[in-house]
Amino acid sequence: MSDAGTALRQDVHALYSDHHGWLRAWLRRRLGCGERAADLAQDTFVRVLSARQAADTSAWREPRAYLTTIARNLMADHWRRAELERAYLDALAAQPEALAPSPEAQLLIMETLLRIDACLAALPALTRRIFLSSQLDGMVYADIAAQQGLSLPTVKRHMSTAFVACLSAA
Repeated sequence: MSDAGTALRQDVHALYSDHHGWLRAWLRRRLGCGERAADLAQDTFVRVLSARQAADTSAWREPRAYLTTIARNLMADHWRRAELERAYLDALAAQPEALAPSPEAQLLIMETLLRIDACLAALPALTRRIFLSSQLDGMVYADIAAQQGLSLPTVKRHMSTAFVACLSAA
């Protein structure tokens, strides 16, 4: 391992040793669940390790601010997934039992919904609004352009961006 790799490993170890307990307690206060807090604390450090800029430890000058930013994003992802799952289960419960998909199909549907949600969440807000107006509300591009105060080519560009994102997520 290179000297830079060894130094990074030591920096991550120090960051973990110095702040893991504090982060877990911070998450436990916000989530009200020790197990979920422990999972999200671990996920936070996994995100630190997998970040492209992991080798740039300048973000670690304020380690608690850095870690809480990552942890807040993970909590938002957690709550969004939980809300999506709850909505799906509510919709499923409203179906007649004879039409209910198998547990395997339910799992596949839930995984697909989570991938779609992640794809949409990654889009810029305007692109997401335009895409949802077209796909969920059935609006044509010209009406979306008028509603949003945009040109038709701009709406088409946003739709293209959204479609490419959805296809790459599939």
